[in-house]
Amino acid sequence: MAINTALTLSPTFSDYWQLGKPRVVVVMLVCALVGMLLAQPQLPEIRLMFSALSGIGLASMGAAAFNHLLDRRFDRLMLRTQRRPLVTEKLQPWQVATYASLLSVLGLSLLYFEVNPLTALLTALSLLGYAVIYTAFLKHATPQNITIGGLAGAAPPLLGWVSVSGYVDGQALLLVLIIFAWTPSHFWALAIYRNEEYRRAGVPMLPVTHGLEFTQLQVWLYGWLTVAVSLLPYVVGMSGNIYLLAILLLNSRWLLMNYRVYRNEGAALMQSSRRAFWFSIRYILYCFLFLLLDHYALLLPGFL
Repeated sequence: MAINTALTLSPTFSDYWQLGKPRVVVVMLVCALVGMLLAQPQLPEIRLMFSALSGIGLASMGAAAFNHLLDRRFDRLMLRTQRRPLVTEKLQPWQVATYASLLSVLGLSLLYFEVNPLTALLTALSLLGYAVIYTAFLKHATPQNITIGGLAGAAPPLLGWVSVSGYVDGQALLLVLIIFAWTPSHFWALAIYRNEEYRRAGVPMLPVTHGLEFTQLQVWLYGWLTVAVSLLPYVVGMSGNIYLLAILLLNSRWLLMNYRVYRNEGAALMQSSRRAFWFSIRYILYCFLFLLLDHYALLLPGFL
C-alpha cells in the first residue's frame, strides 16, 4: 500500500534531490573522474573536468528521476521504496517528468557545448539505456536484466575518458569491462536479501525466477569473473605493481564476501548478502582509486 500521509504537504528540495539518487551518482562521478585522470599523463584542465563532471552528474540524475517515474507502480509494493516522493504523492508524475527532462537536457547541453559532442552522445546513449531500455523494458522482462542492462551503468569511466581525450580508447573500454563484470554480483547480492519484495512487486529478478541457490552460485561465479577482469589492467601494461598488490588484497576480501553468500543459508544468507552488497560498492571505488594511485606513482621517476 502507498503511504498517503504526505498528500497535503508541498514538495521540498529534499524530495527533488532524492529523485536523482545522489549516492549512486556520486559513485558514478568518482568512476568518471578516474577515467578523466587516467586518460592522459598530466592533470586535465580543471574547467574541463568541472564541466564534464557537472554534465555527467546532471544527466545521471535526470536518468535516475526517469527511473522513479517509470518504476512508481512497483515502488509502491517494495518496502525500501515506499517513501519515495512519487509513492507518497509529494510529487506528481508531471513534476517528475519535467524535472527529469530539464536535468537531462541541461546536462547533455553542457557536455555538447563545453566538453565535446562525443561525450554528449555517449552520455545520451547511457541515459536512454538506463532510463528506457533497462527500466522500462529489461527490468520487467528478463531475469538477466542486470547483466544486459549493466552496460549503461558501466559507462562513467568511458565518459570521463572521452571528455578529456575526445576519443574512445581500449583502456577506457577495459574500465567499462571491470564495472560490467562486477555489476551482477553487486546487484544479485541485493536481490537475494530483497527477494520477497521483488517477488511481491512482480519484478523477475534472478532469485525470484530461478531461486536462491542458483543466484548464490551466480554471485560466486561472477565474483571470480570480476577478479579475472580486474587483473587485466596489469596484464596489458595499463598499471604496475602498486595496483597489482592492492587489487590482489582487495580481491581476497571480495571473494570471501561472495563465498559466504554462496555457502550460507537462511538468516545467515540474508546477512551475508547484505554485507556483500555494501562491500561491493567499496570494492569498485577502491579498485578505481588503486588504478589512479598506480597511474600517478608510475609518473614519478624511480618510484618502482
